[in-house]
Amino acid sequence: MTMLSFEDALAHLFTVAQSAEQRPREIESVATLSAQGRILAHDLVSTVDVPPLDNSAMDGYALRCADVAAPGSRLPIGQRIAAGQVGQPLVPGSAARILTGAPVPEGADAVVMQEHCELDSDCVIVNHMPRLGANIRRRAEDIGVGRGVLTQGQRLDARHLGVAASVGAARLQVFRRLRVALFSTGNELTAPGEALKPGGIYNSNHTTLYSLLVGLGCEVTDLGNAPDQLQATRTLLRHAAVAHDLIVTSGGVSVGDEDYVKPAVIAEGRLDLWKIAIKPGKPLASGRIGQAAFIGLPGNPVSSFVTFVMLVRPFILKLQGAALTAPRAQALRAGFAWKGDARREFLRARLDPHQPGSVELFPHQGSGVLTSCSWSDGLIDNPPNTPLAVGDTISFIPFTELL
Repeated sequence: MTMLSFEDALAHLFTVAQSAEQRPREIESVATLSAQGRILAHDLVSTVDVPPLDNSAMDGYALRCADVAAPGSRLPIGQRIAAGQVGQPLVPGSAARILTGAPVPEGADAVVMQEHCELDSDCVIVNHMPRLGANIRRRAEDIGVGRGVLTQGQRLDARHLGVAASVGAARLQVFRRLRVALFSTGNELTAPGEALKPGGIYNSNHTTLYSLLVGLGCEVTDLGNAPDQLQATRTLLRHAAVAHDLIVTSGGVSVGDEDYVKPAVIAEGRLDLWKIAIKPGKPLASGRIGQAAFIGLPGNPVSSFVTFVMLVRPFILKLQGAALTAPRAQALRAGFAWKGDARREFLRARLDPHQPGSVELFPHQGSGVLTSCSWSDGLIDNPPNTPLAVGDTISFIPFTELL
């Protein structure tokens, strides 16, 4: 079978996601405090001005510039205004003691910070010539009534939730979480915490994929591990297809004697089995079982991780209604030489602490060396047939864009 390019594989996944978009997505209202990681279903438009009134940017004295003829001018203090209080109109020729965030009294046109003033009994000596508008935060200088502050399709994080709170939004309309069933395949796999059986290995893929899915805001049903048996795999797939939007598996998607995922998916639904021209990785299965989409990842741990973050992650974000799915890459310098490969490579690397703007490569790029991922800060996206020399510009995708 001809290997698909990375771009063609991603385009196919997006076509699958787009077909799912034809069905109306369920929308739910959630508390803003609980909306971390959710996808916004409707634009959020402000119904208030932020700030709602002109207010002081610091502790000091509110006054009229015209009342300060020269440094050292002396003004009586007529009132004290703290945050949350509304003062009286400023009497000409006087000053108001004002604290950060407090509304500027009517008639005042500047705030002089307290470091530029001296107190003398019930008067303030202004040692700095004020300028009009100094240290005043104007009404609606951040957000005005009717302004859109958040956009449908945004994946919400602390920055967005703070903005929502600043306009008084206690609840947000978000798309329902994606329901994902997850299981691994392989007689050799042992769950962490259990005694390692002869010839066995601990199942790292399951933990990695579970964490990645939860990090994307999915509701994950953990179905454990399927033995290398066709009927057992079919039964688990059939069970997984009930009440789930997506089934994700690891292992068993190649063409070995003990790879039963492919025939099981064909028997229970529809399968597109790809060989993708990427390294690490190559086998990736996509299809459908009942109403659930299906993704089968390779069994090698680094291959499973890389194919997930580079292909499955944007697919899931698209399914969830996210507007932005592509990670942002940085142009940095290679601190190493590399011969390249006929396939598109995703090399594990990290920022060189001794050479700003340069990256260093993990010495062992094998698909079974999972420590290469924990050691690294991100992936180098290296095009096919592209050798690298020290100092060459590379495309680096930090894990902060992928996790």
